[in-house]
Amino acid sequence: MARKVVEGLRRERKEEIVSACEKLYETTDFADVTIKLISEKTSFSRASVYNYFQTKEEIFLALLAREYERWTADLLSADKSDKSLQGFARLLAGSLQRRETLLKLLSMNRNEMEENSSIDRLVEFKCVFGKTIGTLKNLIGEYFPDSEGKQDEYVFILFSFMFGIYPSTHVTKKQIAAFEKVGVKPVIQDAYEITYNFVMKFFG
Repeated sequence: MARKVVEGLRRERKEEIVSACEKLYETTDFADVTIKLISEKTSFSRASVYNYFQTKEEIFLALLAREYERWTADLLSADKSDKSLQGFARLLAGSLQRRETLLKLLSMNRNEMEENSSIDRLVEFKCVFGKTIGTLKNLIGEYFPDSEGKQDEYVFILFSFMFGIYPSTHVTKKQIAAFEKVGVKPVIQDAYEITYNFVMKFFG
């Protein structure tokens, strides 16, 4: 079989595994997702999954990489005609509102995913992550020309904020009940609203 055909088949099977993981993650907690469950949603056996990924953390890391690729593509193709602060806030808030899986993955312990992945899988992920960082820095520079020298700091703070979006926008009934018992009314916003407000306050 030609090398290109083999490589194409390998990519297709990896994508199938990652898509199966994504589907499971919609309704199943990370701790309960297993390679056996993932394989059951693919067209091949659990043993075959190990030809592409050694741990479930590697599969989740590949899913996170794919989410970063999709978010990067979204940022690059977004309408950037409005160069105001409000325009930047709307662009970023809209892009993150469409990336719920990304936000959910970011709320997890990424160290666990990375430590339980091979160095090769980790390098693949870091390459994708690096492109996302570069895209964000360029975007910030485009909207805020006076930010030169501060873009790394801005991106770091932005990502620190992003880690908390999903837990803040997906408060469970049990959490609400606990808040009520201590007399606290939780403020629940959607991803667009919370991101827009953050950008307006941080960059304003």
